[in-house]
Amino acid sequence: MAQRALKLASWTSMALAASGFYLYSNKYLDLNDFGAVRVGRAVATTAVISYDYLTSLRSVPYGSEEYLQLRSKVHLRSARRLCELCCANRGTFIKVGQHLGALDYLLPEEYTSTLKVLHSQAPQSSMQEVRQVIREDLGKEIHDLFMSFDDTPLGAASLAQVHKAVLHDGRTVAVKVQHPKVQAQSSKDILLMEVLVLAVKQLFPEFEFMWLVDEAKKNLPLELDFLNEGRNAEKVAQMLKHFDFLKVPQIYWELSTKRVLLMEFVDGGQVNDRDYMEKNKIDVNEISRHLGKMYSEMIFVNGFVHCDPHPGNVLVRKCPGTGKVEIVLLDHGLYQVLTEEFRLDYCHLWQSLIWTDMKGVRKYSQRLGAGDLYPLFTCMLTARSWDSVNRGIGQTPVTATEDSEIRNNAASYLPQISHLLNLVPRQMLLIFKTNDLLRGIEAALGTRASATSFLNMSRCCIKALAAHKKKNTHSFFRRTQISFSEAFNLWQINLHELILRVKGLRLASWVLALLCWLLPAPH
Repeated sequence: MAQRALKLASWTSMALAASGFYLYSNKYLDLNDFGAVRVGRAVATTAVISYDYLTSLRSVPYGSEEYLQLRSKVHLRSARRLCELCCANRGTFIKVGQHLGALDYLLPEEYTSTLKVLHSQAPQSSMQEVRQVIREDLGKEIHDLFMSFDDTPLGAASLAQVHKAVLHDGRTVAVKVQHPKVQAQSSKDILLMEVLVLAVKQLFPEFEFMWLVDEAKKNLPLELDFLNEGRNAEKVAQMLKHFDFLKVPQIYWELSTKRVLLMEFVDGGQVNDRDYMEKNKIDVNEISRHLGKMYSEMIFVNGFVHCDPHPGNVLVRKCPGTGKVEIVLLDHGLYQVLTEEFRLDYCHLWQSLIWTDMKGVRKYSQRLGAGDLYPLFTCMLTARSWDSVNRGIGQTPVTATEDSEIRNNAASYLPQISHLLNLVPRQMLLIFKTNDLLRGIEAALGTRASATSFLNMSRCCIKALAAHKKKNTHSFFRRTQISFSEAFNLWQINLHELILRVKGLRLASWVLALLCWLLPAPH
């Protein structure tokens, strides 16, 4: 009897194993569907990274050249392990990894450069899964809804992918379809991350990355609701309608749900693609100016900020009808709404930074939660050295040496940076990310830290502060006084900009004259 039971158990085990192998090899079964696999993978990776830091740096004198070199190697090994974990667990893990990869001037370069690849290594859902989501949400098959539907996605991200399609009435559309398992896995993944961050903090008390978990907890549900994304797109299009260079694709609500978003298809090149711009005769300086105006208006005037401006979400093109240069803003799932108090303090801080008012820099940095770490806070915010902040960020252009110094300091001051990120208001975290992404675009275009960008920011700060003062007074005389003061301050900025341009033209003419003298024309 025991022998028969053993034989039956053996055959049953073999049948189950063979079935499991068949389902897995035919992609009916995914190991990521099992919570134990995802948890085990995350726990194992965290343990290996922690052990590496604990043992590798223990026997080396802190701060020595050997210590710095060894720390860089440990950072790189750990970043690669973290990247592999994100790619394996997908979904929420990739989203959080992308967020870390965007913090160029806040985290060690080994981490940011390694995690940047996650933007191009997001998973793709199969067409079977895409059809399933569309069928469940829209109640029809793809061929009933579309004349044509491209099987190969235009792009895949951590939470969704986008397909090009043509409706039966001839309109070309972009169809954003959520990965089917992301919703179910996201809340468990965030809980897992929270437990792991708390566990690591027990080993490394200076490690304070709970802010990252808090942000994911707050923002992921919003990003997973595509109806919310559609509303954000319409709101920002209306808010910035006076910018004729901005194009936000129209949303088609009749075929949109929480997991499927249908929008106008708009083509273009990525904002960091200089070859595309040269080929299409698009001026990189004009694009940089437009981008600065757009984001200054969002942050300082409206307090409603698109917080994911990585190059895949910001396209440039020449409008087919008019030939005018346009910026196309995509992916409106992640916005930061700034409170009025925060927005006004932030305005005052940037005004102080631009015009080198160091008392104001200290006052408004501390009002924004930086405390005694305000010098580090302003360096993080501007990606400039404290020396440059004191001399005036609008006066001294950033150099390659200074840029390298700031990036290296991110590794040296990591405990203080993580502590500061826990101190500042939660609104500031996405502003840091947005600033770093915009700086990355400017660096790719070669337009970083131009005086014009600071002047555009100052204009928006002046307008925002004047509008707030007018709103809080009922006196006609006082409102008129505020309007005159605003006009005078804007005139001063225009004059300053004109002087800078004249100096630039004069310098150019001097350089040209010098070249003509040094290199006389052949006879």
